[in-house]
Amino acid sequence: MQFIYSGITSGSIFALVALGFNIIYNTTGIINFAQGEFVMIGGMLIYTLLSIYGLPFLIAAPLALIIALFLGALFERVFIKSVRSPNEIKLITITIAASIILRGLGMVIWGRNSLSVEAYIPYKILELPAGTLTSNSLLVIIVSLITAFSLSLFFKRSSLGKAFRACYDDKVAASICGVDVSKIRMLAFGIAALLGVIAGIVTTPITYVAYTDGIMTGLKGFAAAILGGLGSFWGGVAGGLLLGIFEGFFASVFPSGYKDAFAFLIILAVLFLRPKGLFGKKKAERL
Repeated sequence: MQFIYSGITSGSIFALVALGFNIIYNTTGIINFAQGEFVMIGGMLIYTLLSIYGLPFLIAAPLALIIALFLGALFERVFIKSVRSPNEIKLITITIAASIILRGLGMVIWGRNSLSVEAYIPYKILELPAGTLTSNSLLVIIVSLITAFSLSLFFKRSSLGKAFRACYDDKVAASICGVDVSKIRMLAFGIAALLGVIAGIVTTPITYVAYTDGIMTGLKGFAAAILGGLGSFWGGVAGGLLLGIFEGFFASVFPSGYKDAFAFLIILAVLFLRPKGLFGKKKAERL
C-alpha cells in the first residue's frame, strides 16, 4: 500500500503536466515538449519569491501564477504565432528547441545547484492502512484534484471554456461564430504554463528543484497523457495517477535507478497496443 500512496503523490504531478499537454493539443493539435520546463520554472519562481525576496506564501504563490500566465502567453506569441508556414512537425520541433532555451535560461538565472523552500504547512505523518502519507504529499494530491475539478468546471460552464471546446471541435466554425481562435490559442498556452507552475510550487518542498528537472517531468507527463488518451481531460488525470502507481510498483521490483525508464515503456506499450490510450476516443470527422 505504501507504493500506492507514494505513486498517487507523484501521479498527481504527472496528471497536472498531462493536462497541460492535453489543453494545448486540443486547441492547436501539437505537442508542447516545453511543458515540463514550466514545472521547473514554477519551483524556481516560488524559491525566488520566498527565499530571496522574502514574500509571504499567500502573496508569493498568486504572484507566481500570474507570472506563469504571462510567460505561457508570451511563449505562444514568440515561439508559435511568429512561425511562418506552420505545420505540426515544425511547431513540435520549435517546442523542443524552446525547452532547451528555457533550460539554459534556468541554469543562467538560478545556477546548477538544487534549490528548496520550507514546507508550506506543518509537517505531519498521517497513518493510513498499511502505510503512511506526509502532510506535504497530501497537499500535492489535494491541490492537483482541486485544480483538475476547477478546470473541468471552467471548460464546461464558462463561456470562455466553451470557446476552447468549440476551437477543439472545429476552428473554422468557431471563427465564423465570432471566437477569436488566436486569443484562445494564446490562453491555452497560458493555462498550460499555469498548470506546470502549480506542479512546481507544490513539489519544491518535497523534491527540491534544479534546472534539469523539466526534462524528465515533461516526459512523464507526456507518458501520462498518452496512457490516458491524448486530448482526453480526465484521461490525463487518470493516466497520471496510474503512471505514478505503476512506477511505484516498478521501483519496488527493480532498482530505483531504473524507475524513470518505466515512463518510456508505458509510451511504447500504449502506442503499440492502444494508440488512442485507455480513455481516448476517436474523433469523428465529416468528409
